[in-house]
Amino acid sequence: MQDLPLDAADLRILRALQQQGRISNVELAQAAHLSTAQCNRRHRRLEEAGLVRGYEARLDRERLGWGVLAIIHVSMERGHFSEIRKFRAAVAAMEQIQECYAVTGDSDYVLKVVARDLRALSDFVLGKVMQLPGVGGVRSNVCLDEIKSTGALPLER
Repeated sequence: MQDLPLDAADLRILRALQQQGRISNVELAQAAHLSTAQCNRRHRRLEEAGLVRGYEARLDRERLGWGVLAIIHVSMERGHFSEIRKFRAAVAAMEQIQECYAVTGDSDYVLKVVARDLRALSDFVLGKVMQLPGVGGVRSNVCLDEIKSTGALPLER
């Protein structure tokens, strides 16, 4: 797909949507300095082009009882690349894994995981992650403090 040309109004729409996904069309039009009809057309075009992939509520993980956030580095066993599809499917199905990235460096994958407490994290790593197809090694880092957490992209031109 070719890149969709974006002008200043498109960027204002995207910026407003990142800040407040539930913004009304009237408020979005005001933020973009457009009429509501123009804004609605542009908004729909940005969604159809795949620039807006969806909308979600950002929940407070700690208030919901997920007190531990960890980054888990997974190394696959060499020669077990036939297991990668199974590994990826299993990771995608685990709700405690919020993000998964295939990476370069000392590990093959990096996972962002939530757990109720340290015991639950240990149980999850040993009982689930270490048991995944093709996993050769795991290294975990427990996050002590969340300094910044956002999904917002920089929208500069």
